[in-house]
Amino acid sequence: MAILRTFGFRYNIIIVFICFLNVALHLIILSNLEYHRDELLYFSLGQHPDFGYNSVPPMIGWLAWILQHIFGYSLFAVRILPALMSGVFIILVARMAEELGGSDYAQVLAAVGMTVTGFGLRTFGLFQPVHIDLFFWTLCILLIIRFINSKEDKYLIFFGIAAGLSLLNKYLIGLLFAGFLVIIPFTVYRSVFRNKKFWIGIIAGFLLFLPNLIWQFINGLPVINHIGELARTQLMNVGRLTFLAEQLMHPGVASVLTIAGLLYLLFNKETVRYRFLGILVIFIVGTLMLLRGKSYYTIGIYPFLIAAGAVSFGKKLKWTWSRILLPVLIILLTIPLSPVAIPIFKSEKLVKYFNKLETAYGIDIGRRFEDNSIHSLPQDYADMLGWKELTALANEAWQKIPDKKAAFIYCENYGQAGAITIIGKKYKLPEAVSFNESFIYWFPEKFDPDIISMVYINDEPGEDIQQLFRKITKIGSITNPDARE
Repeated sequence: MAILRTFGFRYNIIIVFICFLNVALHLIILSNLEYHRDELLYFSLGQHPDFGYNSVPPMIGWLAWILQHIFGYSLFAVRILPALMSGVFIILVARMAEELGGSDYAQVLAAVGMTVTGFGLRTFGLFQPVHIDLFFWTLCILLIIRFINSKEDKYLIFFGIAAGLSLLNKYLIGLLFAGFLVIIPFTVYRSVFRNKKFWIGIIAGFLLFLPNLIWQFINGLPVINHIGELARTQLMNVGRLTFLAEQLMHPGVASVLTIAGLLYLLFNKETVRYRFLGILVIFIVGTLMLLRGKSYYTIGIYPFLIAAGAVSFGKKLKWTWSRILLPVLIILLTIPLSPVAIPIFKSEKLVKYFNKLETAYGIDIGRRFEDNSIHSLPQDYADMLGWKELTALANEAWQKIPDKKAAFIYCENYGQAGAITIIGKKYKLPEAVSFNESFIYWFPEKFDPDIISMVYINDEPGEDIQQLFRKITKIGSITNPDARE
């Protein structure tokens, strides 16, 4: 028993080390590129905490408000939360492996597998609702497993509360709950619908989500318009075969664990009580494929599959050398492709890396944008360039305006508006106005005094600008050819 306790302690130390490694990695590379376009939007929401926004529920705005009041508006302020969450998440995935019956080795393998995933590296490197969404998907599934294992009704209440909180962060997780409602009536767990604690949890979750639901109706259900715009401009370009192929790309080398995990859940006699969760995975992937969802919409199921796969390998691998070899191989095979998932280099070196992938190995990864055009960098990286230059140019223009009370800064899209609002704090610029995204809610109804000057940020001045203003002076434009803007 003493030996077992010693080994258990050693494994716990390894998992804690992996946690700190995740956090350190994301903090070390956080300034290799600039703010992401979406980060600028989501951090701007913190200037106007509310019960809802144009395309997302309110939680990300609340978190932005908290971070701004603690850390300010720097890149560190924007990325400290997802970096810390990367460490917390490792513990969550290891705990899930343990709950599925995994040994200490399985827990470490799950932690290693989660660390090297492309989606994990990318998700926890950016301030977006996605990293919180990933946390809630995994937490909700873990609570269901805990209920199955313990038969304790309190986990049904915890599940309901977690569900309500998760819907305050991202609506996509509703697909997980829909899957539960569709599949559970055909399982031995159908009696849960007669459990009072289940309905208490549902009511608690609904009450938590209710303020955002009310906000949506008051504001004309903007989420419906957002989904429609996505379908028209982006989802129409999603191919179903490509969608399926990318289910292997997002986990990267850890796909060996996700595939093993799904097979283990569906066909192993030891996992009969969890089998419906494997069917739930197929339901989610199939539904998103049919609806032409973006391929990364499925990432919420991967941590669960990684944990299940780690348990499967933990039971099959008996020899010490094989147990060491598997995680070592996963790590070594991931390192050469890591720049695809996370910007471990500055932009110039990233461009060279992707060019070499194509010219030397015939691999072209990620450089096709949502509009099907090809560029020097993947879209996420191109969206992390040019914003500081844009804000500096806007400041140069702003300083040329003699009467700043009779002027404002207008931006055509939310990335530009977010840059002025967040990076512009450095120059004491006013908050930008825009008709794009949630900025439309904050557009002044009246200007007092009347406007006589405007800083206009857009690709091309529209005809209305030519008609409204007597004099137009071009100040500059972004010079970085790799920037998407």
